[in-house]
Amino acid sequence: MPTPRYYPLFLDLGRVKCLVVGAGAVGRRKIGALLESGVRELVVLDPEHPASGFLPEHPALVFEARRFVPEDLAGCALVFAASGDREVNAAVAAACAERGIFCNCADAPLEGTCIVPATARAGGMALALSTGGASPAYARHLREELEGWLHEKAPLAALLGRIRPRLLALDGDTMQNTKLFRALVQSGLGAALAAGDGKRCEELLAAALPEGLHPWIAEFLDGLV
Repeated sequence: MPTPRYYPLFLDLGRVKCLVVGAGAVGRRKIGALLESGVRELVVLDPEHPASGFLPEHPALVFEARRFVPEDLAGCALVFAASGDREVNAAVAAACAERGIFCNCADAPLEGTCIVPATARAGGMALALSTGGASPAYARHLREELEGWLHEKAPLAALLGRIRPRLLALDGDTMQNTKLFRALVQSGLGAALAAGDGKRCEELLAAALPEGLHPWIAEFLDGLV
């Protein structure tokens, strides 16, 4: 079977239900990442573990010490087949395929319909990296290299995030706003932030931003330099 050409996508799990089948080491990694992402409801199934004491206490988490049945997929948007049993994982993946539900199959990625990329995060930024399933270990290695680079870029992203709502509130021309943000990105503002040069940051912002935003410049930069 040829390697799929995966479509990269960031998901908002705050309004959906997810299922993890298996609460071993692999399953617990999936559970932790899902809870960190703010999943609305997370059901975990595993007949081999006690009902409490090994999973975090969380209002979104429901654990049941039993085997998977296809009816467990009702209402689920995303499913992880992460048990240590090949037959169970295959059954979960097959049931998801029949119902058109996205499934990540830990021990046989091609049986599922999605894979989980290695993700580097810094502030509100996230960089996802995948080798298409060829080598998750290499993807994790590259993620570690990229995390340092991403942390250097995070202050500029935070600054632009503060400016954006104030600029949009001025109801200016969309194309002009787009040009302004492109100019800010290319202005050397990122380098000034990285150097902690507050005066230079103020100069660059004053030169680029409309006068109506000048009173906000100090607030935009607060805590970033």
